[in-house]
Amino acid sequence: MSEQSPAEDTREGYADAVPEYAERVLEVAERIPPGRVMTYGDVAEWLEEGGPRQVGRVMALYGGAVPWWRVVRADGVLLPGHELRALDHYRAEGTPLKQAGRSTEGHLPRLDMRRARWDGGTVAEGHT
Repeated sequence: MSEQSPAEDTREGYADAVPEYAERVLEVAERIPPGRVMTYGDVAEWLEEGGPRQVGRVMALYGGAVPWWRVVRADGVLLPGHELRALDHYRAEGTPLKQAGRSTEGHLPRLDMRRARWDGGTVAEGHT
């Protein structure tokens, strides 16, 4: 039995078990530059296949081997159950955030989608 957890394994270890569509979704997730994000719908649109739910399912099942925190909800809310881990990544990468108001549950910031969203273009310099 391996001593590594699945989240620490490389994608190559999963290559035989991952469906072709899932591989394509994971490849897009890997292309997203540090400090930028794409929504589940953005990924589906970029692939011209599937929809947000299908992308979300792929990320839930196979996303641990890629920068999962860069594929997000369109409203900028942090992934439930993984908020603090994702927030650590966002802060380390300089991903634009909006501070939470006092009425916000847990006082967690949201992603600043206007500034953090990446369109999948080849140039990823700076935040727009």
